[in-house]
Amino acid sequence: MEKLSVKDIISKIATEETFEAVSSDYSFTIKIDDYVPYACAAIHNGHQFRKELWSNCLHTAYNRWYEEDPETKTMVATHPIVITGCDSRFEYDLNRAPEEAVFETAWGKQLWKEPLSETMKAKSLQKHTNFYKVTHALIETLERKFGFCTVYDMHSYNWKRWNRKVPTWNLGTTNLDNKRFGNVIEDWRQSLSKIKLPNDIKSTSKINDTFYGNGYFLKYITKNFKNTLVLATEIAKVYCDEYEQVIYPEVVNAVKEELKTRIPKHALEVYVAFKR
Repeated sequence: MEKLSVKDIISKIATEETFEAVSSDYSFTIKIDDYVPYACAAIHNGHQFRKELWSNCLHTAYNRWYEEDPETKTMVATHPIVITGCDSRFEYDLNRAPEEAVFETAWGKQLWKEPLSETMKAKSLQKHTNFYKVTHALIETLERKFGFCTVYDMHSYNWKRWNRKVPTWNLGTTNLDNKRFGNVIEDWRQSLSKIKLPNDIKSTSKINDTFYGNGYFLKYITKNFKNTLVLATEIAKVYCDEYEQVIYPEVVNAVKEELKTRIPKHALEVYVAFKR
């Protein structure tokens, strides 16, 4: 893995080089082993939280971890194209628009002892901007090369906070063209429902049951690229104890191994259906 500036990363993408890099500010990683008509993203995987914010933050490291999406990068790490956030969404949320990306409150609780200065906010928002510059360059290149691509936007959610039965997998599709993509969305839902997990964990899957696909990452790509389908794919945190902060590696590995074959199979089917 190299450390590269945003400019150098974009240059490599434009010339279709294969590489693995961390951004020079350590805010995200990108891996391109091959140029294929799909990519995976784990934008809430990160837990980094820059030190100058520590003393002013009212949320504990556990509070932050609880709302992040740990191990989502691991679940898609084997795929040819993977882009991942390294920083905690409590510093800036890559799945929110820039004007909303730096929280004042988080999940009903004030986040900062003292309001952040504009300088502090600007440091975080520059990293948000850089991530989207690279995302734009990546999707632009994939659309140009293939005519159509699919992005598997991986997230997780805290299922124990719900007071009803919720699915293992949820697809958020309210901001997609469901008339155009409804069949392949349903195919992806069905594929997820067939995943086999250890420890007697059932792999149920639904569409717009817990989350609706309102994230900025999906909206940004969908607005700017008409031939890219973003599948906001949420797994319930059945792969950890969300209260005790314990990861179950055997479950994480099972998800990774299942997605190793299911994502490329589905992506190829989508590509065949929509390539120009």
